Amino acid sequence: MVSCFLKMDGEISGKEVGNEGIKSIGSTAVVALISKDKIIVANCGDCRAVLSRDGSPIPLSQDHKPDGADERERIEAAGGTVINWNGFRVLGVLATSRSIGDGYLKPYVTSVPEVTVTSRTKSDEFVILASDGLWDVLSNKMACKIARRCLEGGVPRRPSSSPLDHTSNAAHAAAVLVEIAITRGSKDNISVVIVELKKLSRWLYG
Repeated sequence: MVSCFLKMDGEISGKEVGNEGIKSIGSTAVVALISKDKIIVANCGDCRAVLSRDGSPIPLSQDHKPDGADERERIEAAGGTVINWNGFRVLGVLATSRSIGDGYLKPYVTSVPEVTVTSRTKSDEFVILASDGLWDVLSNKMACKIARRCLEGGVPRRPSSSPLDHTSNAAHAAAVLVEIAITRGSKDNISVVIVELKKLSRWLYG
């Protein structure tokens, strides 16, 4: 996981526009690798992965914010500063302390992800992977509650104009979360992916 994130960071940093590299482009990222018995999550930035287990939300990652004690200590040790400019930001610019790219803020902003390994249980229902545009306006508990209701068929779908529309329950739940985040006034990128673990288990085990 770590080597892949660093490789991607190197790919971005190596691109050129004219005679200058791309220094001001960056992105956060959260990745999940799901096996029969483990959920491995790598997170770099303020995206988040949350597991719903028997109706309870379990965070599988932590947000990388500049005002977090560990992150602030790392930034300052590297010679950077955290400034409260419309929210806490690295050098008063970036509101996350880890990202892929953003070369002009290195070494204060790192592309090294934090990796967690969680053992799966029969009570695991689904995982939500989403950017901060969702988590800025919805708690882990509320997001899982809404997704669970969608997956159980408790939220009706909008009529589709296409007879070939076979959107999965997971895609429907993700779309509902995006719509709710927008109506709640989220101003940031809203990207949501939901993985149904019970359906995945049936596929993995046959």
